[in-house]
Amino acid sequence: MIQQFLVKLLLSPLSLLYGIGVSIRLLLYRIGILKSIKFDLPTIAVGNLSIGGAGKSPHIEYLVRLLREYINVATLSRGYQRKTKGYLEVQRNNTATEVGDEPLQFKRKFPEVVVAVSESRTLAIPQIVSTYPNVQCILLDDAFQHLPVDPGLNILLTEYSKPFTRDWLLPSGRLREPRSGYHRADIIVVSKCPQELTLEDRIKLTKELNLYSHQQIFFSYYKYQQPYYIFQNKYRALLTQEVDVLLICAIAGSKYLIEYLEKKVGSVASLEYEDHHYFNKSDLGNLKRRYDAMDDEKKVIITTEKDAMRLAEHSEFLTKQKLPVFVLPIEVTFHDEDGDRFNNYIKDYLLKFKV
Repeated sequence: MIQQFLVKLLLSPLSLLYGIGVSIRLLLYRIGILKSIKFDLPTIAVGNLSIGGAGKSPHIEYLVRLLREYINVATLSRGYQRKTKGYLEVQRNNTATEVGDEPLQFKRKFPEVVVAVSESRTLAIPQIVSTYPNVQCILLDDAFQHLPVDPGLNILLTEYSKPFTRDWLLPSGRLREPRSGYHRADIIVVSKCPQELTLEDRIKLTKELNLYSHQQIFFSYYKYQQPYYIFQNKYRALLTQEVDVLLICAIAGSKYLIEYLEKKVGSVASLEYEDHHYFNKSDLGNLKRRYDAMDDEKKVIITTEKDAMRLAEHSEFLTKQKLPVFVLPIEVTFHDEDGDRFNNYIKDYLLKFKV
């Protein structure tokens, strides 16, 4: 704790400079020198104030599941850390290197949905509509700080265990902009909550977040599904106390995932990398050595859906070495009546939308 405090103290001058730069940009948008574009179709942005880990992609998937039965929906991401440039429509046979891991995940899970990536959302939205005039709503992934677009509905996520109210600006903390930026949100979702959440906990955190009158708050958590083999999802793994797990992941926050696994299996060892890390031959060799060193009779390798998009690029090595890599799917669930309230809020926005 003391060491963390000292690091934050040493980095605070850099955070101050970073905050000044971000605040100037926000001010230029607020006074109209820099312009935001509002489009004549429903756009729903999902993002957070921090650098990751709040669960943007699972919440985008929740919205896709909610809306695709009623309207034609598309998703738009920047395709973080892809090796290509410009506007691209994501296809199922793309690689994560070409389009980014999360957009590829969306397309493979929802092949009927239009999925696109672009650095410029202001240019990409017209291109989606031009190519697919039947699209009725666009979900903007990680777009809370993308101010050139003024979304019709702004959803801000914040983690239950690490709400933005207890965080600091980069680099001493994880915030990409000052805490005050939360005022732009229409909805605040407290994500990664424990499955057992008391009314007292809800009230306490709601007071801490200090909502504006126009804002609604909801509480969500993850439901993990049965793991499937990375190259054949008909093959499933059963997680029991007799099974020992080697977890390989490159996500912003693994604590929630590890806590879940520790309750389900005999033991959990992990190989962790920075968010969106592209696995190389050295990483795969290390995975093989760590797996072979496990003396357990029942052992399995577990990874996340996002990481599977990047691991799949090493299919030849994984199959040749007979490494049993299983993917652990997740779905967002809302606490108590929050699911119905959230669904109705989204549907109400779409029904009342006017050009």
